[in-house]
Amino acid sequence: MKDVKPVVGESQEKPEQIREMFSSIAGRYDLLNRLLSLGVDQSWRKTATQLALQNRPATVLDVATGTADFALMLKKALPSARVIGSDFVPAMLEVGRQKARQQHIDITLEEGDALSLPYADQSFDALTCAFGFRNFASFERGLQEFHRVLKPGGRAVILEFPPPQKGLFGSLVRFYFRTVLPFMGSLVSGKKNAYTYLPESIMAFPDPEKLRKMMEETGFSTSYQALTFGLAAVHVGVKR
Repeated sequence: MKDVKPVVGESQEKPEQIREMFSSIAGRYDLLNRLLSLGVDQSWRKTATQLALQNRPATVLDVATGTADFALMLKKALPSARVIGSDFVPAMLEVGRQKARQQHIDITLEEGDALSLPYADQSFDALTCAFGFRNFASFERGLQEFHRVLKPGGRAVILEFPPPQKGLFGSLVRFYFRTVLPFMGSLVSGKKNAYTYLPESIMAFPDPEKLRKMMEETGFSTSYQALTFGLAAVHVGVKR
């Protein structure tokens, strides 16, 4: 499989490029998240889990579930919930299924396009998306689908890397993303383009306030909080 680097930002050309790229790094994807987050992504997921499960939902959909790290965490935190993970990269889902079997956790992992979710209107009490939203070809369309499949009062929780803030810390993060991470990723996986695209996709992603406004315009009452000096942000939208 060729080493492809998808375009960043919103683009109709992204889906096939994204599928090919993530298929090529599926076995190393969890390591990639550790590198991108400087090793603290699991603590962010715990925060997002608490927010997503605040009202003890009966049904939860994890969109762009990847290798199912977040779906597994949700199920462990609330065993009574039915947790479904959806992703359009079969190779990532297979890694997730292996992890679920090894941990003896009962979740459902299904192939599906985040911009055209294969679920009926008002199907879920809660919906999550961790570190996958910035890879969507259309943020607006993705939010519309989130809103459509949630029940009234349902919660959408988006955990993502916003663009680095201004100042010394932001400058250090940009240097790490643009220089150190691609080098490390290439050494570990041999897929330099993937480890170049992902930091670039962070730089092109809307800042937290802009994403909040996009969610509000879609029909969510939205708040957000920065995590680890703004290295990550978690948005919570309640369907009005």
